Amino acid sequence: MADKKVLIVGAGLGGLAAASCLMKAGYDVEVYEQAPALAEVGAGIQMSANPMHVLRYLGLEEEALKLGVKPGGYVFRLHDTGEIIQQFSLSDEHERQHGAPYLQLHRADLHDMLARAARQLKPDVIHLNRRVTKFTEDDGGVTLHFTDGSTARGDILVGADGLKSVVARQIVGEIPATYTGDAAWRVTIPVERLPKPFLDQVMSVFMGPGGHVVCYYLRGGAILNFVGIIETDDVSEESWTVKFPWEQLKADYAGWHPDIQTIIDAADHDQCYRWSLHNRPPVRNWSTKRATLLGDSAHATLPYLAQGAAMAIEDGAVLARALKQAPSIAEALDLYQRNRVDRTARIVEISTQNRRLFHLPSQEAIRAEFSKRNEGESRNAWLYSYNPLTVELK
Repeated sequence: MADKKVLIVGAGLGGLAAASCLMKAGYDVEVYEQAPALAEVGAGIQMSANPMHVLRYLGLEEEALKLGVKPGGYVFRLHDTGEIIQQFSLSDEHERQHGAPYLQLHRADLHDMLARAARQLKPDVIHLNRRVTKFTEDDGGVTLHFTDGSTARGDILVGADGLKSVVARQIVGEIPATYTGDAAWRVTIPVERLPKPFLDQVMSVFMGPGGHVVCYYLRGGAILNFVGIIETDDVSEESWTVKFPWEQLKADYAGWHPDIQTIIDAADHDQCYRWSLHNRPPVRNWSTKRATLLGDSAHATLPYLAQGAAMAIEDGAVLARALKQAPSIAEALDLYQRNRVDRTARIVEISTQNRRLFHLPSQEAIRAEFSKRNEGESRNAWLYSYNPLTVELK
């Protein structure tokens, strides 16, 4: 099937990674993006070994290592005292165990790397300003229809168009979104504004009643990324580009650890963003005979396990392998879905469960809960150990 043309809707991290995986496998690919220019909003992103195998396959590991930070570990702390409740290693031990490093990257850097990698394989692979209205499929292929009246024809369609996916809506209908009760603050701080020494180069998770905070470094340690989750009845737009008053951020974290106060005090008062988090159930059947879904369009996940982008990147690698392995397009899409649906659903469900874990009502409850679990052992056993390039497809 290497002579087949694959149409991808969406030039986000998942769509671009899939494009390169498919082109390296010999397929002709066209990516259609509704935005007028390529850009990635957000700040920090975590790439554990499972997606790093794919970045290495695409020739991006060396650049990623230069642009990112290898954290020393995952450290869970109490929100007010900073007491360490549990920790596990992410440094050289992670790479020895899983065959690839754990990296913290700026989303914009990763997006730029993936776009350049795709364009190196095919300079005109990405088409901007192309908003899809629907698709139609028949025995001979699949057709994308755009708002300007134009169309594009191919053999296979991949919907990588995110939370509000046009392709997903046509395949599975409206996916209900329920407000979680949480909103996520996003702030980045240049490290020169912070005292020295400050937080170690680890994944710091401060947990407390009604919220939690994740802090880690980006761009070689030049930037500190702050993501603060707070329980609130104030539901706002589900968008990373919505700004909120700095004074509200400060009030939300009153009484939290002095390091949290230092970060908030160092933030640009007009650069504080907040996103209302909504829960979507994972889809169990996301393919037709010629169309399928990838990333958030199929299995949107809450940011409590840091695996949303990782899943999308895994998807693209497995899809390319499934198309090579199966004798027909329909069988390949079924093989792809069959090998992804349980893993992605498990990640979505555990991420949702982590909300409760990180927001327990007292220090005693936090200590009791963590005494019964080993986060590092659990994640290493099934999450980070997965290699989308070599896992058996059956």
